[in-house]
Amino acid sequence: MNTDPAPAPALAPVPAPVPAPADRRVIVALDFDDRRAAEALVERLGDACGFYKIGLELLTCAGPGLARDLVGRGHEVFLDLKLFEIPNSVAGAVRAAGALGASMVTVHAMGGTGIMSAAVEAAREFPRLRVLALTVVTSMTGSDLADIGIDAGTEEQVLRLARLAVSAGCDGVVASPREAAMVRELLGPDRLVVRPGGALEPEAAAGSGGAAGSGAAAGSGGAAGSGAAAGFGGTAGGHARAGTPRAAFAAGASHVVVGRSVSRAADPVAALRRVVRAAG
Repeated sequence: MNTDPAPAPALAPVPAPVPAPADRRVIVALDFDDRRAAEALVERLGDACGFYKIGLELLTCAGPGLARDLVGRGHEVFLDLKLFEIPNSVAGAVRAAGALGASMVTVHAMGGTGIMSAAVEAAREFPRLRVLALTVVTSMTGSDLADIGIDAGTEEQVLRLARLAVSAGCDGVVASPREAAMVRELLGPDRLVVRPGGALEPEAAAGSGGAAGSGAAAGSGGAAGSGAAAGFGGTAGGHARAGTPRAAFAAGASHVVVGRSVSRAADPVAALRRVVRAAG
């Protein structure tokens, strides 16, 4: 009779922890002048980021292959092309963006209904592709608008162009944090409001619930908001109407684009996580 103790049951292997899915409301701008630097940031961020913006500089330097490769790896891509051309050319560029697998593409609202409608019609072939109308570039001020013959302040012009974008069928608009709340009220809850540029709040402001930082950045008075945006890292990145991610989300932005605040940070993953926390 065998009296040996029964062998202990084999222990099931402990599964590796599954990383939390990236918050795709936060888009990281790959503002680089060569592909290797952009790929290095993507590699460093890993699963923390699922959405990247490629602008004109990187697209010109690296070509469309990077966008295609990012989509193939499961990321979403925002092609910030700021299209402003005759309708046929705009439609062709939008179809090319869709063929790459892009999720977003921008067209200049100042180009009028014709080019926005052409972009929207071309995007119908690609169900994932959303057309965003760029209202007033965030580096522009009222005096810049006056220089080109527009007798309106930036807020008035942004709202005018947002209405035009809605009538043309665009999926959303790009607007600064200072106009985000007004644009959200105008567009309703379903369309996209994408906020570019800006910088992170100081740690103390972000940790305290963001009331002061949010209010200062979102306010239209200009001085306080601009200072808050520029305070982290010392620059607002060339955006005259900048703000913080917390202020943008509080004002109704659906997505926020962050650039140097993450890409030039000593710890890009930690910086990105701060933006995600601001999204709530």
